[in-house]
Amino acid sequence: MLGCFLYNCIMNKKMNKLTGNRGEDIAAEFLEKIGYKIIKRNLTFPFGEIDILAESPSKTIVIVEVKAVSGDGWGSAHDLVRYKKQEKLKLLALAVGKEYPGYNIRIDVIGIDGDKIEHIENAVEG
Repeated sequence: MLGCFLYNCIMNKKMNKLTGNRGEDIAAEFLEKIGYKIIKRNLTFPFGEIDILAESPSKTIVIVEVKAVSGDGWGSAHDLVRYKKQEKLKLLALAVGKEYPGYNIRIDVIGIDGDKIEHIENAVEG
């Protein structure tokens, strides 16, 4: 019984990772189509990771949190970025600000559910 539980946990993590990776690919393609320049993907800091770091057409540096879901009942993309994650994104924004002095920094969320893409600019403030 425990072995089956562990197998299901491992398989769920693998499926979540695959869904997340595919969502990030879709989000990056979407952003490029609307004029954003992708600077880096999966940018890692000791205290967290940025899914996509991009430059908007208005020359704002944008931290993009991607939430990919499959199926109903998950809520909006913004709802999936909980308080703890928002605080981590704010900390990441401070670090990015040091790397890009003189630029405005913004945190966006892109939600992907099937073929629906929801882009929320300035989703996390502070």
